[in-house]
Amino acid sequence: MELFQILVLALVQGLTEFLPISSSAHLILVPQFTGWSDQGLAFDVAVHFGTLMAVVGYFRHELVVMFSEWFGSLTGKGMTPDARLAWAVGLGTIPVGLAGLLFKDGIELYLRSPLVIAVTTILFGLLLWWADRTSKQQVDEHQMGWQAVVMIALAQAIALIPGTSRSGITITAGLMMGLTRQAAARFSFLLSIPVIVLAGGLETKALIEHDASVDWNALLLGTLFSAISAYLCIHYFLKLLDRIGMVPFVVYRLLLGVVLLLAF
Repeated sequence: MELFQILVLALVQGLTEFLPISSSAHLILVPQFTGWSDQGLAFDVAVHFGTLMAVVGYFRHELVVMFSEWFGSLTGKGMTPDARLAWAVGLGTIPVGLAGLLFKDGIELYLRSPLVIAVTTILFGLLLWWADRTSKQQVDEHQMGWQAVVMIALAQAIALIPGTSRSGITITAGLMMGLTRQAAARFSFLLSIPVIVLAGGLETKALIEHDASVDWNALLLGTLFSAISAYLCIHYFLKLLDRIGMVPFVVYRLLLGVVLLLAF
């Protein structure tokens, strides 16, 4: 892989993993528009590891507290807000994990097409706009009830369909359940940690089974670029979210969907 290709794909993964515009859609579409050959499973593992480093690094202080309080809840110290949040992240990962095991092959075989991506990009973009416009936005991630956790977890499972956007659909569900924009985004990003670990684990397993040759320079650069771009993306997205809302991302999704419909 050339340096420019490594940079583009790593930046695409780092930026779109957390913005509500679908990373899987962009990683599928970039090679189709550029004519590049598939970047390979090893590179996918590397850029996912980069985004994992970014989100863990950004929320490192919160994660330490959450893990400590979660462990305390197991040893009889009670259910604090941070312990509840840790349990919510863990339980919220179960539906997408089960859906991935059951439907992953079928999704990759039948749904990784530009037409499907175009439809889901537009449809779930409009749903995001509706949720942002009509939601009450009164609850933070520590105050949400278990009903909200279940709804967000089920929504995350839908994100296996390319073009849906994992962050987009979980933020949408959070808004619909009364979370503020900040709370919905923060919980979505925390939920991404076990999901990226699971996805990266499956990709690593497949990589080991294939016993493919590895371009270590490409992997290291991909990891570095995706980690930096993802960290900056999380920081500025959360910083600007209340000011700009979801409309810019909805507009982008609609334009992308239309372009895909016209192109394919």
